[in-house]
Amino acid sequence: MGIYQNLLDIAAAKGAGYLVLIDPDKWSEEAIVSFVHRINQSGADGILVGGSLNTQGLWDRKIFKIKEMAKLPVILFPGTLSQISEHADALLFLSLISGRNPQFLIADQVHAAPLVKHIGIEPISTAYLLVESGKPTTAEFMSGTRPIPRTKPDIAMAHALAAEYLGFKLIYLEAGSGAEFPVPVEMVKAVTSATHIPVVVGGGIRTPETARLLVEAGARFIITGNILESIKDPELLRAFVQAVHIHEA
Repeated sequence: MGIYQNLLDIAAAKGAGYLVLIDPDKWSEEAIVSFVHRINQSGADGILVGGSLNTQGLWDRKIFKIKEMAKLPVILFPGTLSQISEHADALLFLSLISGRNPQFLIADQVHAAPLVKHIGIEPISTAYLLVESGKPTTAEFMSGTRPIPRTKPDIAMAHALAAEYLGFKLIYLEAGSGAEFPVPVEMVKAVTSATHIPVVVGGGIRTPETARLLVEAGARFIITGNILESIKDPELLRAFVQAVHIHEA
């Protein structure tokens, strides 16, 4: 069974899935070992690996370490071509459809496709939508694109509907790393009520209560990263798991 089908099964069984994001730039190899061990024990459904930069030049080595330790699927969430690695189970094959920069709409994807085929990793086509989060984010700056205004759920809905018609498998609503505010609940409701493919929500989710509200609005996968970097508490991880898995409450 492929990773995408596994994700669909998780969402169907648990109401929603919870994925933990690791940015290798922000963790030492020793800290990664400890963190992955906590994730394994938490009840989370998978690990995303990604970031906007690759400043240390140790990306592939750290992904190998994550995969070596993980008892869960490891999915790449690449911000650049240099972040594609064979040491993972799948990758989100992203197109930044909320922007109009051709590099992130199709150009990088053309360069990445032969490499993805060569290494044999499972691609999961994902429509990536940046959402205004209260302050500029790294993803916004690095992509050179404007996010969707957080007060315009109809614009997000139209982009998401276009993504479904174009054949994407996931819609990712992203407030951005270190976002001041998460994606608004009203926007998640607008997108999920108009589309039939799973919606992923990440960025600015700091509490399990916020995660639950987003799931109740229709999100099928919740991603957290920054909050777990700053608060290294196993109980917080488990609290997120319990909040997201609404069929296990």
